[in-house]
Amino acid sequence: MKILEINHMKKSFDKLEVIKDISLSVNEGEVLSIIGPSGSGKSTVLRCAAMLEKMNSGDLIYLGEYAAHNNTEGKSVYMAKKELRRFHKYYGLVFQNFNLFPHYTVLKNITDAPMTVDKVSKKEAEERAMVLLKKLGLEDKKEAYPYQLSGGQQQRVSIARALALQPKILFFDEPTSALDPELTGEVLKVIKELAKEKMTMIIVTHEMQFAKELSDRIIFMENGKIQEEGTPEQIFSTENTRVKDFIGKFAG
Repeated sequence: MKILEINHMKKSFDKLEVIKDISLSVNEGEVLSIIGPSGSGKSTVLRCAAMLEKMNSGDLIYLGEYAAHNNTEGKSVYMAKKELRRFHKYYGLVFQNFNLFPHYTVLKNITDAPMTVDKVSKKEAEERAMVLLKKLGLEDKKEAYPYQLSGGQQQRVSIARALALQPKILFFDEPTSALDPELTGEVLKVIKELAKEKMTMIIVTHEMQFAKELSDRIIFMENGKIQEEGTPEQIFSTENTRVKDFIGKFAG
């Protein structure tokens, strides 16, 4: 079953065309990694998929339902806000800079969305949160505030917060870019565990070895377009000079 489909996405900021006709899909349980140089449009694809940005044109489809579709003029038309709310429950987004509420405890950061978005009881929200915190090795940090945590711990809380809404797909926007190498490992370990559990994910990353080990498919983006797509074996053995050069630089 396809969790997400994007057809002919285009996105401009003023006169700068950032996304130039991108189509992709992700099946249930699949891990798709997006790699490419800075400024290639990788994060913008995720932001459009999560409806933090609106496409100029293209279709956005979750579980076979259109959140946005192209009209006869070739422009994206989104469903009414009331209708879009249910689409927001389908995905979770983990940012590179954590984006935790600094004045909330770890527990409240995780329970806030289920209570306000899903309208679950405080008891159920806290039960969900504690299961996730235990799973991520953070159960003893439930009353801590973000400033009391390491970067790796904050990112694990961000992952728990995204999982608390029980999404169908998780988006990771360079989840380790703000971390030093030691803390990077603990976050990548969590994502690997999610992959083993068949969590559907799209991961924008510069961690080449991680992408190679974890992904079912890899997309290489540059200049707002998909330049190469395939299995890790295909991407890492490609004859495409540009892709080989990029991978070589990041993989050392």
